[in-house]
Amino acid sequence: MDRSQEITKQEEKNIEKTKKLYEVPPAVDIYENEEEILVYADMPGVVKDDISVDIDNGTLSISGVRKLSVNGSITYEEFSNVEYVRNFSVPQTIDVEKVEAELKNGVLQLHLPKSEAAKPRQIEIKTA
Repeated sequence: MDRSQEITKQEEKNIEKTKKLYEVPPAVDIYENEEEILVYADMPGVVKDDISVDIDNGTLSISGVRKLSVNGSITYEEFSNVEYVRNFSVPQTIDVEKVEAELKNGVLQLHLPKSEAAKPRQIEIKTA
């Protein structure tokens, strides 16, 4: 039996085949400075329209779906559609109205600015 006949027989066995969307946490780096918290999430293959970023009640939720287009029937697959999902606790001192997100080369970058009350400030000491 040649290879093409084996593939045909395999397809006949698997007529009713559903594809599961795997959920994976994206690799993340988090940095903090005096002005903001920076979050970098690695989400290769995800386009802007398939990403969701939410902050609710002290929880930052990041999710994105990578959808691959397939030409032909799949014989073997290790690189498939996937949903990236990650949740973090964030301090209440984040200014939610000023949060910014940017997607570049498969990396989601989030700028979570601190509110003025949370930023460190220098206290002037007066002499009497």
